[in-house]
Amino acid sequence: MAFTEFDTGLLPREQRFDWWRQAVGQGVAPTHISSDFAPDFVGSVGSLDLGRLQLTRMSFPALRSRRTPELIRRADPETYELTLILGGSMGVSQGRHTTRLAAGDITLWTSSRPYSGEAVSGPVTGASRALILHLPRALVPLPEARVGALLAHGLPARAGLGKVLADFLGSSMAEAAVLDERSRARLGDTGLDLAAGFLAHRLDAQEFLPPEARHELLLARIDVFVRGNLADPALTPGAIAARHHISVRLLHQLFRRRKETVAASIRRQRLEGCYADLADPRLRRLSVQDIGARWGLGNGAALSRMFRAAYGIAPGERRRSMHSVHRMSALPANDRTTHRAAQW
Repeated sequence: MAFTEFDTGLLPREQRFDWWRQAVGQGVAPTHISSDFAPDFVGSVGSLDLGRLQLTRMSFPALRSRRTPELIRRADPETYELTLILGGSMGVSQGRHTTRLAAGDITLWTSSRPYSGEAVSGPVTGASRALILHLPRALVPLPEARVGALLAHGLPARAGLGKVLADFLGSSMAEAAVLDERSRARLGDTGLDLAAGFLAHRLDAQEFLPPEARHELLLARIDVFVRGNLADPALTPGAIAARHHISVRLLHQLFRRRKETVAASIRRQRLEGCYADLADPRLRRLSVQDIGARWGLGNGAALSRMFRAAYGIAPGERRRSMHSVHRMSALPANDRTTHRAAQW
């Protein structure tokens, strides 16, 4: 199946921990796992097929794990396990490196070397939660000796390329249930490019990336820059190209693989921001023109024209209709019925 997810709560208590260990062994790699919560183990595992890659989502209480030389000899998928911590606190050791991780960190380990890990749970940290991208080592276009320098290190994913990769993993898993086979394969290719680019950036080894991966990485950086600067009226293809030290011609070439031009992408994102803000009751004191200025569309006439072309209504109509909805939802149930009857 393309996407599967299972929760130990569906099993009798005495079967939960054994099932969990088997699921991890089959989905990641054979591993010795122990836990003080074994008598009533509460955890879940979801797996998404991304063509050449696999993405796993896990939630579990405090536990200890070890991958020994014996287990490696028994079975080795020969993967890099790129792990994004979503919640809880974890420690990981491989080779000479040991690190402690918290939500927002990425770490990397390989199935082909001994490994140990520990997850801590408690009233403050809660259960441990993670996304694991399984990368076949043969597909990663970086020398193993260089990648080895990153194993069991904490790699921040709260900004820059780390955040690009973290957002990609999260959104891919969030849409898992509705992705068709072709979309999943395409996401797998994109995930490989982003992961390899992220690792290459950390190693200052971009020269090892194929042109396609470098272009995908550059596009991801451009996307982050555009989203963060939509309020700037001076956000133009020329400004974007200058910021990323490329020509405007190359920028347009990069966007040819997409359905939108650079300018159309900026315009769509700005209008989406206005559309959402016009429905926000917290922003009712701002004029429509002020809302537009928040998204780099300070010309009221131009905003109205583009908004109507995109959504079929004027910005003011969007605000009035949502204001009416908010007023109705704030009325008691009896008053809503009376109000509707009066309208009829």
